Amino acid sequence: MMMRARALRAAKIAAPINAAILLALGSPAFAQDAANSTVSAADTAWMIVATALVLMMTIPGLALFYSGMVRKKNVLATMAQSLTAVAIVSILWVTFGYSLAFVGDGPWLGSLDRWFLAGLTMDSINPAAKTIPEALFMLYQMTFAIITVALVAGSVADRMRFSAYVLFSIGWFIFAYVPLAHWVWGGGFLASTGVLDFAGGLVVHLSAGVSGLVAAKVMGNRHGYGHDNLSPFDLSLAVMGTGLLWVGWFGFNGGSALAANSRAVMAITATHLAACAGALTWGGIEWATRRKPSVLGMISGAVAGLGTITPASGYVAPWHGVIIGIIAGLVCYWACTWLKHRFKYDDSLDVFGVHGIGGLTGTLLAGVFAASAICGTSGLLEGNPKQLLIQLYGVAVTLVWCGGITFVLLKLVSAFVPLRVSVQQELEGLDITQHGEALQ
Repeated sequence: MMMRARALRAAKIAAPINAAILLALGSPAFAQDAANSTVSAADTAWMIVATALVLMMTIPGLALFYSGMVRKKNVLATMAQSLTAVAIVSILWVTFGYSLAFVGDGPWLGSLDRWFLAGLTMDSINPAAKTIPEALFMLYQMTFAIITVALVAGSVADRMRFSAYVLFSIGWFIFAYVPLAHWVWGGGFLASTGVLDFAGGLVVHLSAGVSGLVAAKVMGNRHGYGHDNLSPFDLSLAVMGTGLLWVGWFGFNGGSALAANSRAVMAITATHLAACAGALTWGGIEWATRRKPSVLGMISGAVAGLGTITPASGYVAPWHGVIIGIIAGLVCYWACTWLKHRFKYDDSLDVFGVHGIGGLTGTLLAGVFAASAICGTSGLLEGNPKQLLIQLYGVAVTLVWCGGITFVLLKLVSAFVPLRVSVQQELEGLDITQHGEALQ
């Protein structure tokens, strides 16, 4: 009897201890899942921040950058395009875009296994990002799709009808962005070929740039282009937008490491140095040729440096960022001045000259400067000229696909709604004619 009493007392004492242990560890199954999980708290925290930074690049970053360079009567319409891109692309991405781009390993497209995020749970992990939740990887890639669609609008600012912009954005996202993202980042045929694009030289900048050029040619020049005063309304807005883009680019390029690691830091360092070098180079050219470095020129040079380093940022050393930034300032300045005037196209906000030429140049330079010690792949400078040819192949595919898709989509959209506003509406401004409101 005495032994039984002692056993009962021991059980009573042990009960709360056992309960505490169970509360701390959870159920045996949960504890086992947690032990087997590869999710890193540090990587997850960094990628949440990076996702927020890249979303900030579109709203308010790109919205301010673009709207500061148009005329006062088109400021709200320009901002509306960026805002609309966020809303439309986010819904389409969750519906099918993410699944087709990043789920499945087909050479041309993924699968619809994640249609409406079907099967995505709290424990899901995408093989492309094994240390963060799949939901976070999905959101991060969503922000890239958003800003790419929004970028294209800069080429046709001041004249595109809002309804046409909405239809075109939907089609371009489906037929241009999603396939290209899969080809380069989702295990498609360009990835299998060995094309290097760390954070979007092809997928974001060149695709948007060449599409913007085609759109500008198809829609024609703005009324008064070449002889009327089309100067920016408020460059202070553009400077603020540049600052937000610059900081956001740390998440854009640094986040593309998909982990809180040294490679992310190296990418951020190269990115910052490229932006600095691009701004100084563009401003220096203007200082030498026009005796005055313009604010518009310096922010254009910074964005050119940022866009050009993007595809190479995770493959090169920081000092390469300085060289790439200088090249970006030179080449993009040439594209936005001589090339644009030579072929007389009205790329309103120089999407092709800055992002298109920058993305093309940076993609090729990734094949020149890629360092095996950083990314495991050697570039031209390390004795691997084949990589430069592979990069050139990726550029050619992007130019042909995105340019062709853009032309076809614009023709299809024009069969349903006019692509551009009337001359009278253009003179009145898109704010009032497309949205019924205007700045006072």
